[in-house]
Amino acid sequence: MEQLSYLLLFSSTGLLGLLLTALIYSRVSRRKNTDAKSAHIALLIRNGAMTFLRKEYSVLAVVLLVVSGILFFTFGSICAVAYAVGAVSSMLAGFVGMKAATYANESTTIDARDKGERSAFLTALLGGSVMGFVVASLGLLCMGALFYLYGQDLSFANIITCFGFGASSLAFFARVGGGIYTKSADVGADLVGKVEMGIPEDDPRNPAVIADNVGDCVGDTAGMGADIYESYVGSMVGAMVLAVAQFAGDIRYMALPIGLCAVGLLASILGLCSAFILKSKISSLLHHTTTIAIGFFIVGAYVYMSALNIDMVYLGSIILGAASGLIIGAATDYYTSKAPIKRLAEASNSGAGTNLIYGLAIGFESVVIPVSAIALIVFVAYNNFGGVFGVSLAAISLLSTVAITMTVDAYGPIADNAGGISEMSGFGPEVRKITDKLDSLGNMTAALGKGFAIGSAAFAALSLFVAYSQEAHITTLDLLHPAVITGLFLGSILPFLISALTMKSVGNAAWKMVMEVRRQFKEIPGLMEGKAEADYNRCIDISTRAALIEMILPGVLLLAAPVVIRFGFGVQGKMALGGFLAGSTLCGIVLALTMANAGGAWDNAKKYIEAGNFGGKGSPAHKAAVVGDTVGDPFKDTSGPSLNILIKLMSILSLLLAMI
Repeated sequence: MEQLSYLLLFSSTGLLGLLLTALIYSRVSRRKNTDAKSAHIALLIRNGAMTFLRKEYSVLAVVLLVVSGILFFTFGSICAVAYAVGAVSSMLAGFVGMKAATYANESTTIDARDKGERSAFLTALLGGSVMGFVVASLGLLCMGALFYLYGQDLSFANIITCFGFGASSLAFFARVGGGIYTKSADVGADLVGKVEMGIPEDDPRNPAVIADNVGDCVGDTAGMGADIYESYVGSMVGAMVLAVAQFAGDIRYMALPIGLCAVGLLASILGLCSAFILKSKISSLLHHTTTIAIGFFIVGAYVYMSALNIDMVYLGSIILGAASGLIIGAATDYYTSKAPIKRLAEASNSGAGTNLIYGLAIGFESVVIPVSAIALIVFVAYNNFGGVFGVSLAAISLLSTVAITMTVDAYGPIADNAGGISEMSGFGPEVRKITDKLDSLGNMTAALGKGFAIGSAAFAALSLFVAYSQEAHITTLDLLHPAVITGLFLGSILPFLISALTMKSVGNAAWKMVMEVRRQFKEIPGLMEGKAEADYNRCIDISTRAALIEMILPGVLLLAAPVVIRFGFGVQGKMALGGFLAGSTLCGIVLALTMANAGGAWDNAKKYIEAGNFGGKGSPAHKAAVVGDTVGDPFKDTSGPSLNILIKLMSILSLLLAMI
């Protein structure tokens, strides 16, 4: 009976979130556009995005079937089904959010033209909220259902781990594939369009411009949605596996991670509503909505825990987890949009070399505050607020308001697309000025979203690591043990190997794009003069093929590495895998932060120059900044984000291997 009451609580909250998602989706997708040119461009972007997802999901379906079969023979039918549900729900979240974004970008453009800046901003925010709320609602419903059906089952830890593994494994392929697609198109478009031909960004004469806009949808929306969904689910899985071991039979604590996420979803709804009530500047509104949601979450968590008579010592960890998100966000904001950006732009005056040197320095320096904050919070939470389970609740706290956090992040690519549609539709400088301002805010939110994802990966991976240690019956990892130290070194190289593969994939695909764009400018009469239309579909096809081929090797390596370590070291396999996890987690976090923040800094320095500083567009400083941004694109949108998932996928797969 008590378990039924929890089901009603979780399902009603999740269904409320899905209902809100459906209402917003309906509003965004049914907007009428009477301008034929902008409607045609938006349709090209929408069709290109959906074509890519259909092809990508057909490849991922093969992965799903193969892994489900392996799990069926290893753990049984329930675990195989749980894996499939996790994988399908991850793909569904990305699909729905991206579909909404391809409608919202068009509506945002029309609002910028007809109603002004604030209306366009709110439309883009609403479009992003579909992704945010579908991620939170689906995760809450699925985890709630698994808890209701199998919460008292002896194999409950196995079942939810398989569910989390399904979400993580498919998310990695989606993130890497989407990242390769978007950056191959973006880099190809910039190198030929901006650098060689001297035409503006999003100029319709550039054959790669539609593929670039499609990439914003499939990489920064669908890929990011799958990324955050698996973080959200993974944090719950880690905390619940620990709760099963520490509080077996006490449903209050076993259900606490899901209960906190339900409170966070309600708080996120209030945060979204505040955006339509507050009259502050739009530059501050995105921060306010997130802060308001976190405030409501902490109050709601206190009420929830009081009502169920849960030990209040854990509230300290929850507050620390929420604070870590604010600290990481503030540090990311500073290094990607404040004083360091102006200094980076100034360094561009002396050429691309100094731009690259200074940008890398910013990336390295930006690691200090977030990693120090994570380390201190883990130390304080462990010693003062509930031990390992308290640390896992810090991860839950950081991700509990994922609905509003993901809303703010998904807003970015919608605003970016709106600028492209405006430029290609010839709406004029006044409309473009509005969309550029929205886009600049989007760059900030994208950087914050990546910092948030990396911070959540650190906490979630830690709780999963402890769960692995419990399942593997490891009480101490001895750094003098040869298997542990070998695993540690091997684990530390994996993030660098995956980053190298994804960077080279972007380079290979971008080169094909560059050659195609050059060919079209050379062979299509009147294209440069604007008298002929480019073959956009050819560029979309190049990015699609490259992404689907290039995402396979990193994914296979990542899935195979823990298996090889676990069984390749024989009886010492579990110890070696523990060291492997420690090495890959630590190096992955540091490298991901470096790449995400350096990439964001290069991007915003370029936009700072384009705003008229240091000579503006076409100046030597601008050309140098474009080179830096070209390097930063795969840093921040392909390789860096893939490491977030690597950290958690390694942990959750290792947890499964420990159960064998």
